[in-house]
Amino acid sequence: MNTSTLAPVKTDNLKERKLQILLADDDNADCLLFKEALEELPVYAELSIVHNGEQLLEKITKNAAYFPDVLFLDLNMPRKNGFATLGEIKRDTDLQNLPVVIFSTASDAETVKNVFRNAAHYYICKPPNFLQLKKVIYEALSLITQKNNPLPLKEDFMISGDATVIPESL
Repeated sequence: MNTSTLAPVKTDNLKERKLQILLADDDNADCLLFKEALEELPVYAELSIVHNGEQLLEKITKNAAYFPDVLFLDLNMPRKNGFATLGEIKRDTDLQNLPVVIFSTASDAETVKNVFRNAAHYYICKPPNFLQLKKVIYEALSLITQKNNPLPLKEDFMISGDATVIPESL
């Protein structure tokens, strides 16, 4: 059993309705790991995956019936990378309130500062192990589903999962 102390996250929000989660990542292995981690979490969710920024923007702008509750966005993708995609999302009045969690291998201070300035909600550096992956996904979903979820302060921008408790079941 996982034990730590993430306070005050209302995990009931993750059980109330099916979350529409969109993952934009060109690495098939990372997509599979994300999917497997999500399936092991006590979260009611449906995952959609796209492999570049062009596919992402097409999916959320051309399909009126689909709008995700949260976007996990890799920065290093072909055709349209995460930086350009985040900029387009935040400049579009119909999309700018979409919660965007950067999900990338990049962890340098300049990259983090850049996406913070561009109004991403949170930043996750892809973790080295599966348990940590589950924790960061769960923490991000818990934070995003809280009512009145404003953009975080700079010191709360990076999600590590270190203090996250994953409940046993729904």
